Amino acid sequence: MDVTRSVAIAGLGAIGLPLARALDQGAVPGLRLVAIAVRDAAKARAVLAGFATPPAIVDLAALAAADIVVEAAPAALFAAIATPALAAGRILVPASVGALLGRMELVELARAHGGRIVVPTGALLGLDAVRAAAEDGVSRITLETRKPPGGLEGAPYLLANGISLAGLTEAKRVFVGNARQAAEGFPANVNVGAALALAGIGAERTQVEIWADPAVARNTHTVRVEAEAARFVMTIENVPSAENPRTGRITALSVLACLRGLVAPLKVGT
Repeated sequence: MDVTRSVAIAGLGAIGLPLARALDQGAVPGLRLVAIAVRDAAKARAVLAGFATPPAIVDLAALAAADIVVEAAPAALFAAIATPALAAGRILVPASVGALLGRMELVELARAHGGRIVVPTGALLGLDAVRAAAEDGVSRITLETRKPPGGLEGAPYLLANGISLAGLTEAKRVFVGNARQAAEGFPANVNVGAALALAGIGAERTQVEIWADPAVARNTHTVRVEAEAARFVMTIENVPSAENPRTGRITALSVLACLRGLVAPLKVGT
């Protein structure tokens, strides 16, 4: 019996394009890429011309025809992608997790229509451990993010507060606050904070520091957890994507691994 599930992707950038290529090459048995939604259709057609089975180019709402909808687009488009998909009872795999924090009503929409929101680990690590610890009480979770200055340029928080990173010669802390505030101020930079908040103690209690550091070449995230069951510190250094330095290369791989877990007969990790 054919149990192949269809996949649609919103966005064909640093996350969407590697994911689309992998699916087209049959990287995940049981999944078939059927559609994408992009801003520049002509550019997308040129890229997709080399695919074995080019997907259809559709508008955002039409993505909901697929069984699984991957959101890998600018955060401003999140609701236009997520709402139709969840209303149709689909599985939504969001990359812009920070956009979900301010739209938690989408969880109720998913519940009402039999849909699911499956958040990939993304550029972070150890969410299994955080989720497990949260079952037995967590007193504190903090995230420290360090990125090369170019990986933070253009963030709304920096623009609103007149913070310039030009000519930076030493590490500069540009933000301290909770995960919700971080997601609002850095929607393209720290989706890891939102994923951490959802896995653990919520957006208000999860504390985030963001540093612009010219001494680092990789996007570095350090998580510290104080819990009843365990105390742990985790650090990951991600190679920035060549297409978009705001995004680590591992993010697209994390989404691919997440999709594999939806259809694989063996799934490792909670």
